[in-house]
Amino acid sequence: MARKNSKSGGFGFDFGGGRAPGLFRRPLDRRTFLRGSGLALSLPLLDAMIPSFARAQGGMPARPRSRFIAFYVPCGIHMASWDPATEGPDFEETPILAPVHPWRDQMTLIGGVHNRPARPDGPGDHAAGTGSFLTAAHCFKTDGADIRNGVSIDQLIANRVGQGHRFPSLVLGAEGGGNAGGCDSGYSCAYSRNISWIDENTPAAKETNPRSVFNRLFGTTADGLPPAVVAKKARYRRSILDYVRSDTQRLQSKLGPTDRLKIDEYLAGLRELERQMDLAEQQACEPGTRPERPDQFRDTIRQMLQLTVTAVECDLTPVVTFMLGNGGSNRPFPWLDIAEGHHQLSHHQGNPENHRKLEAIDIWEMEQLAWLCDRLHQIEEPDGRSALENSVVFVSSEIEDGNSHSHFDMPILLMGKAGGQLAGGTYVRYPGNRQDGPSVANLFVSLARLCGVDDLEQFGDDSTGPLDLPLA
Repeated sequence: MARKNSKSGGFGFDFGGGRAPGLFRRPLDRRTFLRGSGLALSLPLLDAMIPSFARAQGGMPARPRSRFIAFYVPCGIHMASWDPATEGPDFEETPILAPVHPWRDQMTLIGGVHNRPARPDGPGDHAAGTGSFLTAAHCFKTDGADIRNGVSIDQLIANRVGQGHRFPSLVLGAEGGGNAGGCDSGYSCAYSRNISWIDENTPAAKETNPRSVFNRLFGTTADGLPPAVVAKKARYRRSILDYVRSDTQRLQSKLGPTDRLKIDEYLAGLRELERQMDLAEQQACEPGTRPERPDQFRDTIRQMLQLTVTAVECDLTPVVTFMLGNGGSNRPFPWLDIAEGHHQLSHHQGNPENHRKLEAIDIWEMEQLAWLCDRLHQIEEPDGRSALENSVVFVSSEIEDGNSHSHFDMPILLMGKAGGQLAGGTYVRYPGNRQDGPSVANLFVSLARLCGVDDLEQFGDDSTGPLDLPLA
């Protein structure tokens, strides 16, 4: 891929481990199979020893027809300045959408779509809506450890089409915070602070430090070493893997059936590590400058969006989710001369001054989206299209309006043409009322299909099939 003033990426990988009680017999030394090597790579949790090694999924599905990027903004949208008055390709520019109008031909603005499962049990619309943002599933109300949601559409897409990439998905955000405890009227912080869910009990770990993301993506090639030294280090790592595989296979003959199964899983993990190394060696891009930890919130946003662009340009991942803020964020905007918190203002009570400030915040949020679209537009891909054209960027919030806390007629914008599949340049409103109108779950079925998950028929709690999108 090519881009003006292009700067792109390297590689990195993660390991996991755990502990469990040993047996009464003498435990097998973790380094038995590595004797004499001076290495400290761990085996999995066997009946004969202690620590574990994370398994990796196998399989190499075909690459997706379109990338999927989710762009979340908190506290709803000031809808009076969002919705155009006319539908179809002649829709007019509105104040909040003005920043992305330079890419009008890439816009698919959607109205009349509902997220019914996002309605909370009692109060808690921000947490319930944020948790349901990409799952279209009803979040179980708890502020304890017994969280229950659903798999998110980004992770479904990543599981199906992401294995041909270094990273099946990236999960990024600008605001941190842990998942424990309650954050909204009895709802767990896990719901408020995560839009990406691996399964119904597990939110995907969101990364909020740009430097850490950079190190994960590019750490092994971005340390300033000469190319010959980098190549030597890569050969050394590969020789370690060869040695570990050989001795692990030898060890299998000494273990029982349960431990042999775990060793097989461990070897699958080694194969996944080799896969990442092979893909990294095929890359021909440079990561650019390692970011410093920013002091300002808006600088964090810009750095995370730049990392998204670089990861796309290097073809490191087909799926990215980005949270501009946590659900119900009450952050002020001093650079906009707004001292009140966003959540506080979103309860506008029809006050014109609150409306003005909410519009200013929403315009600024769309300016961040416009910056992302501009950078993606500058990347020319091998098929001659831009990276923006070869993506579908889903933009929305956890609620429609901050004062009503509605989960109906959600503000939804798609940017990009999904590899030429979407027509773009139009505003479509779907008919129906709150009970029988189309669901965001139906939209997610359609978006997954655009990204290569052709056999998906239903998703979330209330989908009835794909949503009829305006196609090219």
